[in-house]
Amino acid sequence: MKRFQVPVLIISSLIFYAFGEPGLVLLLLFSAAINIVASYYVAFGRKEYRRPIAITGVALNLLGIAFFKYSPLFAHTFLHSGSDLGQFLLNIPLPIGISFFTFEGISLLVDVWKEKYFDNRKMLSPSLSKHAQHTLFFISFFPHLVAGPILKAHDFFPQIGQKKFRDIQWESAFKSIVVGYFLKMVLADNLKDFTYWITYPYFEAHATIDLLVMLFGYSMQIFADFAGYSLIAIGLAALFGYQFQDNFLFPYISGSFKEFWKRWHISLSSFLMEYLYFPLGGNRKGKVRTYVNLMITMVLGGLWHGAAWSYAIWGMLHGLALAAERFCGDKFGTPSSSGYKFLKGIVVFLFVTFAWLLFKLPEFEHVIAYFRSMADNTRLTPGYSLISSILVYSLPVVLYHLSYLVKEKSWLAPVHRFKFAGYAIMIFLILTNSGSSGAFIYFQF
Repeated sequence: MKRFQVPVLIISSLIFYAFGEPGLVLLLLFSAAINIVASYYVAFGRKEYRRPIAITGVALNLLGIAFFKYSPLFAHTFLHSGSDLGQFLLNIPLPIGISFFTFEGISLLVDVWKEKYFDNRKMLSPSLSKHAQHTLFFISFFPHLVAGPILKAHDFFPQIGQKKFRDIQWESAFKSIVVGYFLKMVLADNLKDFTYWITYPYFEAHATIDLLVMLFGYSMQIFADFAGYSLIAIGLAALFGYQFQDNFLFPYISGSFKEFWKRWHISLSSFLMEYLYFPLGGNRKGKVRTYVNLMITMVLGGLWHGAAWSYAIWGMLHGLALAAERFCGDKFGTPSSSGYKFLKGIVVFLFVTFAWLLFKLPEFEHVIAYFRSMADNTRLTPGYSLISSILVYSLPVVLYHLSYLVKEKSWLAPVHRFKFAGYAIMIFLILTNSGSSGAFIYFQF
């Protein structure tokens, strides 16, 4: 029966994906088929054809995501909304998870083409049917399929094989799943009912302090929502014997923008670095080219999140922050005092938090209106109930980050003996104080 483990997981994953929109599973299978055939012939085909096949495979992946994800943006920008072509492009459905499984297909093709991480003939099966099974499993494995983490072929393919119960890290999986559900169901799902008022035009009636606290709450919510999903995915994969990399590493303690991107959505930032920034030349072709490569990477990383120019602006802002940080470090050096690091950490957090407004309000004119309301509504009466609710549900996220900073302190040793009491409390709150059900924020990307 062990030899049926992977086929059963593939079938289960396809049923899982088809649950919301059965027809779109055909797109997933078509995407997988492109990557199966292309990667197989890049690995085992004639040498002179390897490069054009790899380029064609990557191009087809990019064309797929461009058509399904960015056609509405093209229509909004360049076509009249009443035209037949414009209406057609606006009505193209966005397949859930397409941003994730497209990048994973590209990862496979590039890894097989470059052979940087593994020898194709040692890692890949020479049997096309076996290779097809492994590739479809890599792309469709349900814990990561709809919202990541983004898997890389060189991390996942070596793990494919028969698993045994004794090899499963039960405690680690339990912790990941409990913390993930707590972050999502108790914190993010409750916070969303209060940050809802950031929506246009409701925010125009709120006091300045309300608007600031709501934005802080949204920053906590988007972390709890996406980090929660990632932990659930990591825990579920571990139950089947597969290890995913950490996707969040307490990003709000970051003391620099570079550090933030090493802690936030790690699977995306590492993908962009390995498969975009480095191939563009990275920092190896002079300072000007380095800044250009950095901006291209961050703007495209912003557009990966959604088909709206606000996401490109969000990426550009982060790119400018990274470039300015790099320029100042090269020009003036980086002070090492703890006070400087603390103040810079505050600046990084505030920048990141205000930039999240571009996620909540994709219409750029609404973002401008939100800032205008913050400036104009200073005399309105604060909503004390709203503020207190946001702070209560944000507090665990703050404590979660602080716990990482003090985890090595000796005076905490006695506390570690009762750590499972904390998991018991989280389970109790999941059962008794979950917010209203809401889709994961990153499902839309």
